[in-house]
Amino acid sequence: MNQPLAYVHPEAKIAHNVVIEPFAVIHKDVEIGEGSWIGSHVTIMEGARIGKNCRIFPGAVISAIPQDLKFGGEYTYTTVGDNTTIRECVTINRGTSAHGKTEIGSNCLIMAYTHIAHDCVIGNNCILVNNVQMAGHVTMGDWAIIGGSSSVQQFGRIGTHAMVGGGSLVRKDVPPYIKAAREPLSYAGINSIGLRRRGFSNEKINEIQDIYRYLYLKGLNNSQAISKIELELPATVERDEILNFVRTAKRGIIKSPANLVVEEDE
Repeated sequence: MNQPLAYVHPEAKIAHNVVIEPFAVIHKDVEIGEGSWIGSHVTIMEGARIGKNCRIFPGAVISAIPQDLKFGGEYTYTTVGDNTTIRECVTINRGTSAHGKTEIGSNCLIMAYTHIAHDCVIGNNCILVNNVQMAGHVTMGDWAIIGGSSSVQQFGRIGTHAMVGGGSLVRKDVPPYIKAAREPLSYAGINSIGLRRRGFSNEKINEIQDIYRYLYLKGLNNSQAISKIELELPATVERDEILNFVRTAKRGIIKSPANLVVEEDE
């Protein structure tokens, strides 16, 4: 839709039924898919690839250069999947030579004032609540949720289906399928409500809970817990995903709460 009060660079590739509201600015080498809506005063800069049926609200800035002193002007990208909503004043920086792009998945909700820095990879169906601040190179698995006013340290990882409580400082990796809360950020149980909403059976949820009992509730270190899990629990997709996540956590995973009562083996 040609809006005379918006600026759209002639080299931008805009699908025929995209709505661009007044005073939006679309730079060159931008692609926007069918059915998307671009609100007033949105700025979409070079290297942006916006999917179909996205909604970007006023004040958002997509694909600005990284806030990284190592950035040397290399050409990089920002990709946003289909059906993703980006609310007011969100900022998403494009990648650096390290990864080449910042990636946002499909069906995500990025709430107001969130910042997603260079080279982050956000999965599908993720929610970032208001004012989440995400440093560079953060990875977030599918269906993960980060509560409002939380900050994630660079190179941090949030596992699939994990839920991080509001106001959290995420300094270590958050494994899949769990809730994380308190200060310092600690294990707060399985994300059972979220898993049920997404179709996980009670049997599968209990299986995941058994795995985390070894990791968090038995007083074992990670190596001991992994050995016992592999020896005593059957191999499943979820079990192997959790173990691989823990093994590859370069800065370690979040810990048990300080007041934890250790379970006794029967």
